[in-house]
Amino acid sequence: MIVVGVDGSLPARAAVAWAANDAFRTHQPMTLVYAVDRQPYQIARFPDPDRPDQLRRAGQKALDEAVALVHERQPEVEVKARLAEGTPAVVLREQARTAAEVVVGSRGLGSVGGALLGSVSDQVAGHAEAPVVVVQETRRPTYGQVVVGVDDSAECRPALAYAFEQAALRGGTLRVVHACRPPVQALGAGFPLDLEEDRAAREEMVQALLKPFVQKHPDVTVIRDFPRKEAVEALVAVSEETDLLVVGSHGRGAMSSALLGSVSRGVLHRARCTVAVVRAG
Repeated sequence: MIVVGVDGSLPARAAVAWAANDAFRTHQPMTLVYAVDRQPYQIARFPDPDRPDQLRRAGQKALDEAVALVHERQPEVEVKARLAEGTPAVVLREQARTAAEVVVGSRGLGSVGGALLGSVSDQVAGHAEAPVVVVQETRRPTYGQVVVGVDDSAECRPALAYAFEQAALRGGTLRVVHACRPPVQALGAGFPLDLEEDRAAREEMVQALLKPFVQKHPDVTVIRDFPRKEAVEALVAVSEETDLLVVGSHGRGAMSSALLGSVSRGVLHRARCTVAVVRAG
């Protein structure tokens, strides 16, 4: 099941359209979710007792429009709509427990004026158990390329699995980016750095990491990229000509866990394309 956050904004509409296409590719049903957030209206400056009903009516209208968009884009996709009580981030994180992925717009108004969906996307991407896709509203050409950032840890494997699957479904190219600046200590006197040797070691590591995924998806064309840049800088640069950029997010336990790492957060805020954040553990 693909869960989509709906709030009636243009970014949320872009998220619905993206999710409809992905649901068609993956043969997944969709659930469109509108969070009815009553909390701001329970304080003294909002005394109107009819306001809750108005919130639900606004939510139902946004859901009806989103369902119509799905039917327009992909009429074969099964879609359901749900009004849920609570703040958008909490509602979407709860829905993510049983979802294949959660899709949100890059920014918007949420269910309450002034509650930027940008902050919601941060919270959902950092805490959700399922992959979270943050969709850019701007229309862009189709480049036929999925990009995934990897490091030297096994924790990037969930992101790799997601990226390979997306590339296979799209019939496109997968660019695997392992960015690394030369270690500072290796540049000092008495510590000559063999750049060729360093690159060979990184290539060997990435090849071993990719092996099971290449075997599972032999039809995916894989490009290996080893830029000597900081990870965020390298990934943002390739996002200019990319359809989907996939990064991992390392969990750190139940409380601080689910916060985005520096790379995933940097990419989420600076990338020019749609970004998928895939949590490890």
